[in-house]
Amino acid sequence: MKTSSREFRQMQRERIMKTKPWLKTKGPITPEGKERSKMNALKVSPELYTLMKEYKQLIAQQKEICKTIKHFE
Repeated sequence: MKTSSREFRQMQRERIMKTKPWLKTKGPITPEGKERSKMNALKVSPELYTLMKEYKQLIAQQKEICKTIKHFE
């Protein structure tokens, strides 16, 4: 039976609805597993994600510095 056939898809659907695997999952437990699963939804490379995170931190620091400078003026 082809995996793209309607019958196969219906059988697969019934199997999934019978076992309901989404009710049995617990998700990641360890910090490493949580970090790995967080990266699953990324639409960019992990390196770019890290750079963007660092960039946001630098912008936040820059804003704080600007507030401090304006406070002394």
